[in-house]
Amino acid sequence: MQLSDDIDEFLRYLTAERGYSTHTVRAYRTDLHQLAGFAAERGATASAELSLELLREWLWVATQAGLARATLARRSASARSFTAWLAQSHDDGIDPAARLRSPKPGRTLPRVINHTQMTDLLDLLAARAAGGESLALRDLAIVELLYASALRVSELVGLDLADVDLEQLTVRVTGKGAKERVVPFGVPAQRALVEYLREARLTLAAGAAAPAKTNAGQTNAGQTSAGKAVFVQAGAVQPATDARSNPALPNVAAVFLGRQGKRLGVRGVYRLVAALLEAVPGAGPAGPHALRHTAATHLLDGGADLRAVQELLGHVSLGTTQIYTHVSAERLKASYGLAHPRA
Repeated sequence: MQLSDDIDEFLRYLTAERGYSTHTVRAYRTDLHQLAGFAAERGATASAELSLELLREWLWVATQAGLARATLARRSASARSFTAWLAQSHDDGIDPAARLRSPKPGRTLPRVINHTQMTDLLDLLAARAAGGESLALRDLAIVELLYASALRVSELVGLDLADVDLEQLTVRVTGKGAKERVVPFGVPAQRALVEYLREARLTLAAGAAAPAKTNAGQTNAGQTSAGKAVFVQAGAVQPATDARSNPALPNVAAVFLGRQGKRLGVRGVYRLVAALLEAVPGAGPAGPHALRHTAATHLLDGGADLRAVQELLGHVSLGTTQIYTHVSAERLKASYGLAHPRA
């Protein structure tokens, strides 16, 4: 069978049977299509023509091109998963990548924003939101919730109104592998969410970034352009009618909306957080994941149990969560070096 056809079938398997996220499947697709192109240049177009030698050459060429160790490790893992699936699905027991090895990715410490910087950032957003502008109220709610609950950006943008419980101060999210978990948030995030839902969300749902005014001059936070109400109750937030009953309102269930009234995407949140972190001193990635790293590190610094943080983050392995203990240890060493006279 053609290699490209097997790759497409494997990607469908990852989506339908393994429940992998769109982002993960996209990474597999990129790696495996690159492998297929490399193999075709060497005359191997069928899956049966894959060999350990060809796979090793593929990684070696990537190494010579200067690809990062993390990228090489990901490509190796993609190839191993694919050939293991081939061996199982084709019942031939031949797995050319079973002995494929790649450099271990270097573990870099994630970016962490200190308490003072985080407070200043939230104060800045609160000052912007004080004017009642819809996008400013939304942005404050986004950052408060990201920091309060250490959510992945995909989990944040995937939230629906029914997932938010303002009474219990929790959100229900769907993480990697389509696994659901309930995550708590604090009172400041609750206040920001309530203000956004009451004063801004429905204005955005109408496709207008500025607050809409009624004839009496009051902000109309109870109706969308199609007359659909959304109620902020003590408990879960619910649309007045099911979005499925009105195809014209496909995003009525989404919590966070963009300027055009559609569900806010991952890129929109990245742009928001990256712009905010430009003025914050520190090295490392400046995307929403920095807020997730920050929340986890601050929890551990405050005495939270490692397994509780693992549950909060939705990590399958405790080892993944332990990187945050390394972050705290590095900060301790830095403080020691600056403060101890015999350091």
